[in-house]
Amino acid sequence: MKVFEAKVKYKMHPGYLSWILHRVTGVLLGLYLFLHIWVIHHLAQGEEAFDEVMGIVQAPLFHLLEIGLLGTVVYHGLNGLRVVFMDYGNLARREIMRKAVYAVFAVSAVLILVGAVPMLRLALGL
Repeated sequence: MKVFEAKVKYKMHPGYLSWILHRVTGVLLGLYLFLHIWVIHHLAQGEEAFDEVMGIVQAPLFHLLEIGLLGTVVYHGLNGLRVVFMDYGNLARREIMRKAVYAVFAVSAVLILVGAVPMLRLALGL
């Protein structure tokens, strides 16, 4: 029996990397939604239960995870806008699409760094 061999090998070009990151950040945001609902759920159980949960999520580990959340939200949002502009605008041409992907990476990195500095200072108690 002959085993099927793939004829196409995917290259890690910017558009493909952007596609993967958009899916990963979407899944991570979905998982975060469950954590958010769990925390908010404790509001209905009274002030004491909510304070207990807030004590847990104020740990330094959660402050570091908030930086990851910031990165996830920023990248997913900006890349989503790029996809919309690609679908309805003129970004579908290869040379423009590649520049748009790099622009999303660069703007995301800047925004994440700007937002992460105060969050990191809070997490480290500086």
